[in-house]
Amino acid sequence: MNVNMDMNGGIVDGLRSMDVGGTAVIAGHVVSSVARNVVSTLNVFGVALLIGFRSDAGLMGWLGAVGVLLMFILAVSWLASVFGLLVQSAEAAGGFSFIMMFVPYVSSAFVPVSTLPSWLHGVAEHQPVTPVIESLRALLNNEPLGNSGWLALAWCGGILVVSTVLADVLFRKRVA
Repeated sequence: MNVNMDMNGGIVDGLRSMDVGGTAVIAGHVVSSVARNVVSTLNVFGVALLIGFRSDAGLMGWLGAVGVLLMFILAVSWLASVFGLLVQSAEAAGGFSFIMMFVPYVSSAFVPVSTLPSWLHGVAEHQPVTPVIESLRALLNNEPLGNSGWLALAWCGGILVVSTVLADVLFRKRVA
């Protein structure tokens, strides 16, 4: 929403008179989004610890989990900036959050994929949230990671690369 509001509110027009690249403007929004999401994630972990979550992970497991979470948050933040550049209003940009809220429901976040209706298995097994969740579970529970770690990094890296390029292209089109 912030990307969209700056695009439509004249702030970007002011920046165009300076030597500021489009990717830098969007990256500023992404950094602030990542910071807000890190604070939210720390709150979630704090509550989880208060209500009894305990991890068997060592330092490397925790560092791996933090890395996967940061990569996912960064990728989704860049994807959100693309959505903000695509739509014409801040309200429409807010719709991205609404859409993204439902993605974890069709993953292994709440129940094993095998317990989902059979027609959802393909979707749940082949979307980015499932390998991210499976990686976090394995890392924090000190279990074998399998290929979920590589899949999570591939999904996040792919989303990140595509979103960064798209954001740059869309920003240039909007300010041209």
